[in-house]
Amino acid sequence: MITFYGYDKCSTCRKAKKVLVEAGVAFKDVDITTAPPPKKLLSLIAKSGAYKLTDLLNKSGVQYRELNMKARVKTMKPDEVVALLAENGRLCKRPIVTDGTRHTVGFNEPVFTKTWR
Repeated sequence: MITFYGYDKCSTCRKAKKVLVEAGVAFKDVDITTAPPPKKLLSLIAKSGAYKLTDLLNKSGVQYRELNMKARVKTMKPDEVVALLAENGRLCKRPIVTDGTRHTVGFNEPVFTKTWR
């Protein structure tokens, strides 16, 4: 089963969900702000080669600016970044969608559609 880590008030997440619903794809909907992805999953995505660790950060979010992540991430160890993301779902780029093997981060419609339809 697919797990969809998203936020209902996020227009990007709503677009991604619409693609899944229209394709008839079943998924478990998880509020990323209250139940962020676990460290193990975030590490797996970062090590997959499809995404850099910084691709997992919501660079347009308030938390990113408030925590000065642009500067901090340059000096943080990868494990520290993953731990911070796993504790604070508002720092995560969304949606994060996974079936345990395949993953997408954000909503690039062609990539998302190819992966999940």
